[in-house]
Amino acid sequence: MPPTPGALFDPDDSLGATLARMRRAKNLTGRQLAELVDMSQPKISRLENGVGLPDPADVARVARALDAAEDILRHLIDLAEHAQNRMTDWRAFTVSLAGRQRSVGDLESDAKTLRVFQPFLIPGLLQTSEYARAVLARFQHLISPTSPVVGSANVAEAVSLRMARQEILADQDRTFHFVMLEGVFQSHVCAPEYMPAQIQRLREVGKQDNVTISVVPAGVDPGTPPLNGFVLADESLIMIDLLNTSISSVGRADMADYRRTFDEYAQAAVTEFEALLTRHQDGYLQQMQAKR
Repeated sequence: MPPTPGALFDPDDSLGATLARMRRAKNLTGRQLAELVDMSQPKISRLENGVGLPDPADVARVARALDAAEDILRHLIDLAEHAQNRMTDWRAFTVSLAGRQRSVGDLESDAKTLRVFQPFLIPGLLQTSEYARAVLARFQHLISPTSPVVGSANVAEAVSLRMARQEILADQDRTFHFVMLEGVFQSHVCAPEYMPAQIQRLREVGKQDNVTISVVPAGVDPGTPPLNGFVLADESLIMIDLLNTSISSVGRADMADYRRTFDEYAQAAVTEFEALLTRHQDGYLQQMQAKR
């Protein structure tokens, strides 16, 4: 197979590495290529870095924009199709707190519909900065062990990035469905004085036309045991929370399993839960008064 003009082509190399070399041979930045093919820059980055499974149509569009010869174009599409045939493909996210926020934000930016399930914590897109700081501080030593001073700076950066991610909620062209267990209000990850504001934020975001928030009340059987939180991005990507990292999958079987499980949890949940919120908010206010 002859090399693409201006690029060293190795048929044994990865799809992403080949696309990256072809782009550099054209003297294009990732952002310039993204504009040329009408994709987001993060999506180009994921293609080149092998994050997730490539869509053969996306690969074809990028390769044609880079003037790939027909035989090389076919080879790259074959690589993408072969990857798609692997029903399960898990990828670990970057290990730093801030890096995880960037990775998740990039994946969210491509989605039109996000379905989020959390059994123990308020979902990140719904957190106040105080709640986010409390949560991220608890995971800092697991995700990126370092000195207390550096760790504090890492947490602050991650909180800022998490708050920036929440701007996506204002996009009325996207829809969001959050499902939580009632236990998220009793997880004690955040000091009691910050919880009334966190509960109020749920009320405010829940008023948006493009956002649905529902809660599985305590004592209600959700069905499949909820072992971990997860996010479904459209019908093509799953992000799953683990103790010290997150992983993703685009496998069709995985997507079907998690979509079915999400729907099961959503069916067990209620969207009219003002009394539940008020009860927990009053409980935290009473705790604050007892400390005075």
